[in-house]
Amino acid sequence: MTKQERWFSGETQVFWACKALTEGRVISHKTEIREVKGWRLGAIIHLLRSKYRWPITVDYRGAENVAHYRLQPGTVIANLSFPPSAASLLEGGKA
Repeated sequence: MTKQERWFSGETQVFWACKALTEGRVISHKTEIREVKGWRLGAIIHLLRSKYRWPITVDYRGAENVAHYRLQPGTVIANLSFPPSAASLLEGGKA
């Protein structure tokens, strides 16, 4: 992980986001705060979309337009490129 990537989020947060998305979950900032005490989900999603080319969709919900992220239906997990901190999710062929 580069110095710039560390600035955006911790390895635990990146791992958590990748795991949640590959499990088919819909995640938001509130979910991240509750589960891993993180607060940079937008930066993690940007990294996954731009550098790793993950097909992540976003829905804005509620009066506050809270972003909810998920992988596009039909995404083949085995074809995704993972950040170093989440590469272990592919070990043994399982995400």
